[in-house]
Amino acid sequence: MFGQPTSPRIRAALAGTLSAGLIFGLAACGDGGDDESGSTDASASAIDCAPYTKFGDIKGKTVTIYTGIVTPEDTPHIESYKPFENCTGATIKYEGDKSFETQILVRARAGNPPDLAIVPQPGLVKQLVSTGKAVAAPQEVSDNVDKFWDKAWKSYTTIDGKFYGAPLGASVKSLVWYSPQEFKDGGYTVPTTLDELKALSDKIAASGKKPWCAGIASGDATGWPVTDWMEDFMLRTAGPEKYDDWVSHKIPFNGPEATAALDAVGGYLKNDAYVNGGLGDVKSIATTTFQDAGLQIIDGNCSLHRQASFYAANFDKSTKVAEDGDVFAFYLPGPDANTKPVLGAGEFVVAFADRPEVKAFQTYLSSDVWANTKAKLSSGWVSANKGLDPNNLTNPIDKLAGTILLDPKATFRFDGSDQMPAAVGSDAFWKQSTAWITGQDTATTLNNIEKAWPK
Repeated sequence: MFGQPTSPRIRAALAGTLSAGLIFGLAACGDGGDDESGSTDASASAIDCAPYTKFGDIKGKTVTIYTGIVTPEDTPHIESYKPFENCTGATIKYEGDKSFETQILVRARAGNPPDLAIVPQPGLVKQLVSTGKAVAAPQEVSDNVDKFWDKAWKSYTTIDGKFYGAPLGASVKSLVWYSPQEFKDGGYTVPTTLDELKALSDKIAASGKKPWCAGIASGDATGWPVTDWMEDFMLRTAGPEKYDDWVSHKIPFNGPEATAALDAVGGYLKNDAYVNGGLGDVKSIATTTFQDAGLQIIDGNCSLHRQASFYAANFDKSTKVAEDGDVFAFYLPGPDANTKPVLGAGEFVVAFADRPEVKAFQTYLSSDVWANTKAKLSSGWVSANKGLDPNNLTNPIDKLAGTILLDPKATFRFDGSDQMPAAVGSDAFWKQSTAWITGQDTATTLNNIEKAWPK
């Protein structure tokens, strides 16, 4: 979800850091087209206006959208709205605010919300719905989500039977960063199963090198990278259905499934033979910032670093991030080559008004047309919209993430801690994970998190 720094976790990560029949060439929809250099400007391209005529004449109307996406990541968002503005004559008023997550609740409760908000966590969507100010999404948006997204995405913002928010951008967390040159020189191959990942780790360790580097320090959010590790392994060792039950607390946080998952993570992060390349022993993970940890790959001190697609922003601009570059990433494999669990995150568009112009803009944002327009304008952005052409993504890591998200075999699940109550997901889970890294045993760690779950 980078460059979409909307949640505290995501902002921390940047702190050290078409459908052919619908799009282009329809003169009735705008003057669009080429700039003076002869290149095509995605923000000026004409689009098919037909999907928006059903909302009536909205020329001169204004739609406000509020978000935590701020400069410079706001520019491609604002540019991506221009085809809709050209097509309909409506104006989109964009407001980015680093305090979005606090202020959106304040504004909703005070009866002064924006027309639309870009919300980074399902848990926050639920809080906004509980204020009574959020408005269910129109049928056109619901239909788009049914058409363009895996059904899991719709479930995240369906509350008490009503659907409130279409997905927008996404990030893939199930990635392992590595050096393509080291793999070539060492005769290593990208693993396609968890067993192969373990065998690769053992092979690198046998060469005298610590295969893994990791860091979980992130200010007040220290510990969150462990939660991602655990969620990835919960998906792989327990399966998506049990993962859902665990996230919703239908099964206990400290049950056998969670115990097996955290122990599996411990096989990597608490293994002195595996970590922490270039940084120290296991305990050094707790004091190393997650931004710095993966940089050890470039220095040749470690070989592997598990971190999300947004981690690309942490490498120096001179670093080539590509399959034939200085560093790249591969999909964190499942239990077998045909099972593709994918952990990720993303944002959702939630409305607080149901005026025709608001519904029309929501419909545009939930379309394949917008996804492809936005992709052409952004680096470090991807969507799970099935109408997205991966060729429109602008850099190799975006294309990798897009390919993973759009793989028909992929089983996507949203970051678990982002769906849990705050007392668990952004408090006990983080703190107890840190204690676990520094020596606390698995049972005590999971028992303490279970006790934090609201009754």
